[in-house]
Amino acid sequence: MKENIQFLQAFLKNPLKVGSIAPSSPELAARMIEGINPDENNIVLELGVGTGAITKHLQGVLPNKDSYLGIELDKNLVRSLRNKYEDLKIVCGNAANAHDIHRRSGLGKVGYIICCLPFVSLPNEVGEQILVEIDKFMQEGCTVRTFQYAHGFYMPSALKLREFMRNRYGKSQKSSLIVKNVPPAYTLTWSINH
Repeated sequence: MKENIQFLQAFLKNPLKVGSIAPSSPELAARMIEGINPDENNIVLELGVGTGAITKHLQGVLPNKDSYLGIELDKNLVRSLRNKYEDLKIVCGNAANAHDIHRRSGLGKVGYIICCLPFVSLPNEVGEQILVEIDKFMQEGCTVRTFQYAHGFYMPSALKLREFMRNRYGKSQKSSLIVKNVPPAYTLTWSINH
């Protein structure tokens, strides 16, 4: 309940940066981490950690603290996340600087990106900067997974994200609709293996 209130407060304070009124459901979180097998040389980079709804599930697949890096823009959420996940490296920062944040972290290669950012509500230039950052990691060989809400699936920014990714990495693997989420969502996955 506290997580829901905290998420709603963050949304009301800045709806363009939060993008939803409720944290991801356990069903969406389970789909987001499906098939993820990180280690120190293939870490998980979580963009837009929020209240940690997906992080909570990621903990179960992380072999150690050096297999994860989270980036969250909202400093109040970061403070709460650091208390909740003391062993994990969670940085207060902008996903538009993700490559540099990762480089400074001293952690291993990014093997997986879990992207929880609200591309539908982000300003175009910010979304484009983040996609450029994701592209840097993809060129080094990794898997990117994000989700899009069903009601926003055909919005221009959602289409633009999928087009950008498809043109570079091919068609996404799209999940079936996850109805046990508010709002219902799909996961989308792209992989590059070098």
